[in-house]
Amino acid sequence: MTDIKLHEGELNIMELLWSNKSLAAKDIAKIIKDYIGWEKNTTYTVIKRLVEKGAVCRDEPGFICRAAISKKTIQFSETKHLLDKFYSGSLISFFSDYLGSQALSSAELKELKNIIVRQKDVSEGSST
Repeated sequence: MTDIKLHEGELNIMELLWSNKSLAAKDIAKIIKDYIGWEKNTTYTVIKRLVEKGAVCRDEPGFICRAAISKKTIQFSETKHLLDKFYSGSLISFFSDYLGSQALSSAELKELKNIIVRQKDVSEGSST
């Protein structure tokens, strides 16, 4: 799986592309200016970096941009990075710390149990 690290500004542009499928760079620049106040050159620089990282594809004519990677891919990469950074990659340590400090509703506990059961079924299915 691709491991691409994106900063907050890059994520803002990616969110636009995930929501809209494709946008002209000039339209991205207008939206970003209204949203976070960046000038057009700053937005174009960030788009260029996203293209270089392989996160965005740029098509001509019109400098049309579209996401080259899915939101799920970035979510997985960012989550893995955080787990590695704060929990030495251990899901058990993360779940123990995080869930131990949360008051979960009955519905949330039931959903977590369902996720574990589904994961167990997948694991057992792959070992047979």
